[in-house]
Amino acid sequence: MTKAGIVTVAGFPNAGKSTLLNRLVGEKLAITSNKPQSTRHRVVGIRTEGEAQMIILDTPGLLKPNDTLHSAMRNAALAAVRDADVLVHVVDATGGVPESFALAAQLEHAPRAPVVLALNKVDLLDAERREVLAKQYPDAVQLSAGTGNGVDQLVMAITDRLPVSPYFYPDDEISTQPMRFFCAEFVRETAMEQLGDEVPHALACEIEEYREGSTPLYIRAVIHVERESQKRIVIGANGQQIKKMGKTAREKIERFVGQPVYLDLWVKVLPNWRRNRSAVMRLGYGDPNSRA
Repeated sequence: MTKAGIVTVAGFPNAGKSTLLNRLVGEKLAITSNKPQSTRHRVVGIRTEGEAQMIILDTPGLLKPNDTLHSAMRNAALAAVRDADVLVHVVDATGGVPESFALAAQLEHAPRAPVVLALNKVDLLDAERREVLAKQYPDAVQLSAGTGNGVDQLVMAITDRLPVSPYFYPDDEISTQPMRFFCAEFVRETAMEQLGDEVPHALACEIEEYREGSTPLYIRAVIHVERESQKRIVIGANGQQIKKMGKTAREKIERFVGQPVYLDLWVKVLPNWRRNRSAVMRLGYGDPNSRA
């Protein structure tokens, strides 16, 4: 008898959701950053082990939208919550713990799926604080997505709550999303690592061409920014910044696809795209006006 279902990982920005997805799947699928709101899409990972298959959805951080992009991100997160068979509420244990997921997400009703409270980053706490949390939240799983400690207990808690079902996907698959999606995300992650605080939030990446079968694999990627001044920052003096960014992003993509890559990287200005519904949808972030 097998179990299978959708496991939605949700919580506030910077709680460690993407790191947890990568840890559960055993592969870097979701980009990680110390900058908030790095996850914009619903990232899908698949973990098949023993008699259980988890289709894990990493979601944008729960936030109050202040532009069109944020509205699309919140809608993506709430849609994943609705789809869940099991909901993992990831909380940064070094901060305060919300009373419930419904309050944290500002939902009118409690979610349909059973909720597993995952207190993350407990490796940053002393033993006394961990003991206090254990008494306050006896049903919670204490873990560190960064080190892997406690993740096995989380897997057990999720598996116990999964419905009995045949597998949805072959047991060797790790995601349902296309390679070009991950290539765009690796470019964006590299930009977040190498640029200052302002530009990454105004930056999106679009794969315009992905030539399967070519050697090396040819990928043309366009970095969209909102202003000419941002474009100059991304390119850098004499093109040095975009060269550095392209080299690092190419190496990440090569490790992921397992073959040599030629990354052709461009920068274009798409004025105020984060506040433009058609631009947000064109870049794959979903409809900001859909029912949340």
